[in-house]
Amino acid sequence: MFLKEITLIKGNSDHNKFPFSIPSIKALEQLQIKSDVTFFVGENGSGKSTLLEAIAYKCDFNTAGGGRNNNYELHAAESALGSHLRLSWMPKVTNGFFLRAESFYDFATHIDKIGGGAAYGERSLHHQSHGESFFSLFLNRFRGEAIYLLDEPEAALSPQNQLAFLKIINDLVKKDGAQLIIATHSPILLGYPGASIISFDDGLKEVIYEETQHYQISKLFLNDRDAMLERLFDED
Repeated sequence: MFLKEITLIKGNSDHNKFPFSIPSIKALEQLQIKSDVTFFVGENGSGKSTLLEAIAYKCDFNTAGGGRNNNYELHAAESALGSHLRLSWMPKVTNGFFLRAESFYDFATHIDKIGGGAAYGERSLHHQSHGESFFSLFLNRFRGEAIYLLDEPEAALSPQNQLAFLKIINDLVKKDGAQLIIATHSPILLGYPGASIISFDDGLKEVIYEETQHYQISKLFLNDRDAMLERLFDED
């Protein structure tokens, strides 16, 4: 594990403006990273992707998606929070990647423009399905001692492929010595053994798997789908 602590330097920030107005960011002082795999969870707009992007900024990764050497521009890919963070490392690594699912198309276009498609499975990422292109990235780009910052990687993955991705995560950690921080809504990915789970709802706090809404709602739905849907549809 490389990244140990994330500190928010609040001196020059306006707490009434985005992103400093987000409750989880307001609550951030020092966040300890305790595991090789850390998950950020929370409702939409809770700040998990905002913080992940800011970490990518401090790592000098392209905040549109990519690593240090992927130089291309994307509107609204800047991080207002990044310059207010301090990252504590032991040891520091520079290798890694920031996966931003919503702008992966633009990353794939960048790879085509620089003629780098051969490094991603011998086919253009645009000539693969969304899920296939993600796996081409995981299998061909992710290797060695590095930090990987992944924003909702499950967006392109079927449940079966999410299980396959758990195997990739495990290989990266156990064989390559990598560290991963993942923002996710997937109860499957959250089940990775030994991971830390940081909830961005009601401030910032570490929770166990069974305490996440992702687990609880999925369990309720699968155990009694009809009753849950009946209550949902009768709410009006």
